[in-house]
Amino acid sequence: MRNLFRRLDGWLFAALLVLAFAALGYLSARYAKQSDWTANGRTSLSAESRAVLAQLQGPVEIVSYARPQGDLRQTVAGFLQRYQAVKPDLTLRFVDPQLDPAKMRELGITVDGALILHYQDREQRLDELSERSLTNALERLLRGRDRIVAFVTGDGERRADGQGNGDLGTFITQLESRGMRAVPLNFSQVSAVPEHTDLVVLASPEVALPPAAVQALVNYVANGGNLLWLAEPANDDLGLKPLAAALGVRVLPGVLVDGSGAALGLHDPRLITLGDYPAQAITHGFSLTTLFPQASALAQLDQSGWAFAPFLRSSAQSWTEFQPIDNAKSSDIRFDADVGELKGPLDFGFALSRLSPSPDKSEQRAVVIGDGDFLSNTYLGNGGNRALGERVFDWLLGDDKLVNLPPRGAPDRLLQISQGELNALSFGFLIALPLLLLLIGGAIVWRRRRR
Repeated sequence: MRNLFRRLDGWLFAALLVLAFAALGYLSARYAKQSDWTANGRTSLSAESRAVLAQLQGPVEIVSYARPQGDLRQTVAGFLQRYQAVKPDLTLRFVDPQLDPAKMRELGITVDGALILHYQDREQRLDELSERSLTNALERLLRGRDRIVAFVTGDGERRADGQGNGDLGTFITQLESRGMRAVPLNFSQVSAVPEHTDLVVLASPEVALPPAAVQALVNYVANGGNLLWLAEPANDDLGLKPLAAALGVRVLPGVLVDGSGAALGLHDPRLITLGDYPAQAITHGFSLTTLFPQASALAQLDQSGWAFAPFLRSSAQSWTEFQPIDNAKSSDIRFDADVGELKGPLDFGFALSRLSPSPDKSEQRAVVIGDGDFLSNTYLGNGGNRALGERVFDWLLGDDKLVNLPPRGAPDRLLQISQGELNALSFGFLIALPLLLLLIGGAIVWRRRRR
């Protein structure tokens, strides 16, 4: 009788197991459920893409010019399902490019599967199928039109298209993918800032600007133009005092140094790291760590007519150091109030705003930062430097909806372990774990034989 019950238990367990798998198969065919367990949800729609979709008010139509032959249409439709799950009024329509070649040439369609996005009488063409490119295209639709950003050139400024260590080429390329167009502005060729310029950037000149160029910038600001000035230590003697006076800002002498950087493993006291920021629209909800290699402190002048909001501030252990620093030698710098050095915390980033003198604009904005290295090709990838730079440009261009978008990028995929940790992992997986499984198997066999 005991053997009979044991066999019945076995058959009942097998029947229940078959029923469970049948139920799972039935439910999986009727209902779709996806879960993303990767870090930061790398295989599902990113938080930034979701935020862009949330800002798009109204339907979005995507037309795919893909041939019906092959699996391309299925690939496009499957890719866009992630977007449609977040924004149900995002629709997809397919057009066979072989039916009207002349129309395809008129539209500039040269790639099988090219997309054209339509939103509120605006459109964007997309030849690459990836989340980054599609989200950038949606962001350009949201922005409305390309923003013209003029970079002052001719006096040793950081080049917007340069690939040198101190240039801004990498950062500006990313900005252009989001709907900004960088153009050079050389005052040896023009006498004033051209009309329809949305923003002028003065990025760390190395030599004194001609008086005519400085006056052109002052006139631009007086007429309501938006300005980003990336200053540097010693920028106070490059003929820019009229511009500083027009903005109500003073670049303080010396270079900011921070004694708290040693606790973070920073050997250069001029490296300023920030993880906490004063409250301002640019830094609202921003918590990433940023790195500023060499910064100069800024001060606000009275009676400037601007509304000042500091958004970058050094720690209480910082000060303005007047003595030169050479990292090749041991440094014994220390705060010296007798020579005029100032003790922190000190501001080195100001966001300025006021009612625009121009009748075409409601508000005028300017940003002055005492460092331009943090956006350079060398330091752009450090922490949240790129994300902070994008927020600065979005705020200056009046694209307030885009300022607080979540930062882009996947988490670090590199695993850094010491040799000892690697040996421990190897021993665990190659020796300890197999031995443990053998012991468990032996114990099970021993128990069964005792029965």
